[in-house]
Amino acid sequence: MSDCTLCELPTGSDPVTDDSVTGEFCCRGCLEVYRSLGDVDLQEVSETSTQDPTNLPDDAETAYLTVDGMHCSTCEVFLESVACDHPGIVDADASYAAETVKVVYDPDENDRDKLPDVVSGFGYRARERGTEPETSTDDASRLLVGGLFGMMTMVWYILFLYPTYFGYDPIVEFGTFDGLYLYGQMAVLTGIIILYTGRPLLRGAYVSVRMGRPNVDLLIAIAASAAYIYSTGRLLVGGTDLYYDVSIVVILAVTVGNYYEERIKRKAAGLLADLTELQVDEATRADGETVPVEEVQPGEQLLVRPGERIPVDGTVAEGTAAVDESLVTGESMPENKGPGDSVRGGTVVTNAPLVVEVGEDATSTLDRVVELFWDVQATRPGAQRVADKLATIFVPLVLTLAAGVTVVLLATGATLQGAVLTGLTVLIVSCPCALGLATPLAIASGLQTAADRGVVVATPALFEEAEDVDVLVFDKTGTLTTGEMSVTNVTGPEDDETVLDRAAAVEAYADHPIATAITAAADDQHPTADVDTITEYDRGVAGTVDGRLVLVGHPELFRERDWTVPDTVESAVAASTEQGTIPTAVGWDGTARGLISVGETDREGWEHVAASFDAAETVVLTGDDSQRAERLRENPVVDTLYTGVPPDGKVETVRRLAATGTVAMVGDGSNDAPALAAADVGIALEGGTQLATDAADAVVLDGDLRRIPEVFAVAERTNRRIKENLAWAFVYNGVAIPLALTGLLNPLFAALAMAGSSLLVVMNSSRSLTGDTAASHPDSLAQHSPELGPQELPSD
Repeated sequence: MSDCTLCELPTGSDPVTDDSVTGEFCCRGCLEVYRSLGDVDLQEVSETSTQDPTNLPDDAETAYLTVDGMHCSTCEVFLESVACDHPGIVDADASYAAETVKVVYDPDENDRDKLPDVVSGFGYRARERGTEPETSTDDASRLLVGGLFGMMTMVWYILFLYPTYFGYDPIVEFGTFDGLYLYGQMAVLTGIIILYTGRPLLRGAYVSVRMGRPNVDLLIAIAASAAYIYSTGRLLVGGTDLYYDVSIVVILAVTVGNYYEERIKRKAAGLLADLTELQVDEATRADGETVPVEEVQPGEQLLVRPGERIPVDGTVAEGTAAVDESLVTGESMPENKGPGDSVRGGTVVTNAPLVVEVGEDATSTLDRVVELFWDVQATRPGAQRVADKLATIFVPLVLTLAAGVTVVLLATGATLQGAVLTGLTVLIVSCPCALGLATPLAIASGLQTAADRGVVVATPALFEEAEDVDVLVFDKTGTLTTGEMSVTNVTGPEDDETVLDRAAAVEAYADHPIATAITAAADDQHPTADVDTITEYDRGVAGTVDGRLVLVGHPELFRERDWTVPDTVESAVAASTEQGTIPTAVGWDGTARGLISVGETDREGWEHVAASFDAAETVVLTGDDSQRAERLRENPVVDTLYTGVPPDGKVETVRRLAATGTVAMVGDGSNDAPALAAADVGIALEGGTQLATDAADAVVLDGDLRRIPEVFAVAERTNRRIKENLAWAFVYNGVAIPLALTGLLNPLFAALAMAGSSLLVVMNSSRSLTGDTAASHPDSLAQHSPELGPQELPSD
């Protein structure tokens, strides 16, 4: 048995092959994807492990940890380094976008329960994935303490120091208070603000230094610390030119901005709190005993009742039922399963009980999808924020200029105080507040605007990725369609109403999506019929309606029971099949009298949504077989259609598409979750599964596909606001830093200029995003999205 060339699933004893394609495949869908996209280098689109998998111990195990406190790509590198330095941990991958660390470890050297302790520390808090976080009020406490001590310190500045800086007497005389006592108190309070309130910033600075990747936190920490150290030094030699206020303003301003962003993120995330878990925890043995799934052994027989999920992969031992596999495979229509047929764990038995014999591995397909999702999500790197990208150049430049001007002034005969003061001014004037506020305030505004419009942005990295999308991938079942079945056409020599009503009278006693669609289409008038002697078959149902035997089901059922199928019905069957709908024949008195075509219900406006992104390639990726999805191939808004693709194949398809551009994917089911996580931008529709929601960068709360263009519009405008803020900060620096280098600014005026620059960033960030106009360049996705106007959700 070999592995699929595309997705690496086992191909079974009869792999799918084609003379025009090199390789063996688990399904026709994987073969078609490979034929279209080829064998591309995935190194650039997926994060590879730090350890060659072939060198991992045979008994190595994998754990997924959720880590609170990650906020940039530097955190990823740091946590991977910390984990891999621990004995017995052979590999680690971190993603701040998913707040997840994947740890591969030797169970002989490490207790799984102790792994969170390995990566906890330095402000990071790790826990086993799926466990609740410990209640923490650290952020609020830090801000409260910083605000209180900051106000106390600033009182002394207002009463005593600021007046003297401008040549006036203090507003209040020291009286019996010694100046050193008051100034010492200011030093202590400011020190607490830096070390306690500013601890996350200091942590970020430390991590950036250790990893050799300068970021904004480093600039902020250096500016605040330098002002504090200089002021304390001056205090000890009797000076009164103290700049503790600079340290306080820098730390508090950036802390407030970060706190505001996190608060908006938590508020948005709270909107998703009611979504449901779908994995099966328990199984019922054939004798009625309920046991945890972990205790199920290969070869055991399990009872699965209608409406329940099959716990693990296996084979039907007894019974016949329709099994809904849409959650796991994306296949829209239930499949009839009988003795000897294989069934997947996580799929739903719809209309009759089954006894399932557990497969060799006693594993669930759904659990494997979940594992694949966690693996993809944990290894997906977060996008590096624009500010941190710029900081890798800007921070070393500022430090070099500050140190350089200090050395030059000392070499040319300047006093130590004058030289150090000029260097300090360069650090202060370099606008760490504006840089630190540029991203969090703009992101908070984007998060709030999106939430007001029914979209929860789960990963702020969306704002930097969404405007560059080249390929837009849609799942079909549950995304382009509602996932529900409806009657699309009724034909027959008798009037349509008679065909539909008699079919509905019988189908009212069946439990199947097609039966539900037919009874719904009959407008609830079928109960008036007199029905008795109901008989269920593998592919249909029969019953006596007003004294006539009525048979409803697959056309093959009519042939098997030697009923006559006229040419007109045969033609209708062929037409229905060609259109991708499911033909259901209806007959009485031994003859098929008509045909009811049943198909998925399209979501309203999906073609308009797909067409609005005419600058991007539109791909539809589905687990449905080609016959049911073929109608999409000729649709002018669909560039490429891939059918029959399993979850693993969807991941590989997305990765191959990402090799040539930025990929966004829209989906709703658990089978979509790994691909949503693998995409650069993942968007889920509410009403889908929790796994899909967890995987997505954004979730459309009302499930309205027409909201998708708004996701991109908000993202594009938020990203532009971030760049506006950063542009202002750097323009300001382009003027202020040369003035500081020439000694025309002192730290006090530098602090005032810095505060003014930060105020402009705050004001720009607080402007409504709905007032921005769409980008004018032709490739902008936002150009094709609706203007952000009223906040009411569209009605159907």
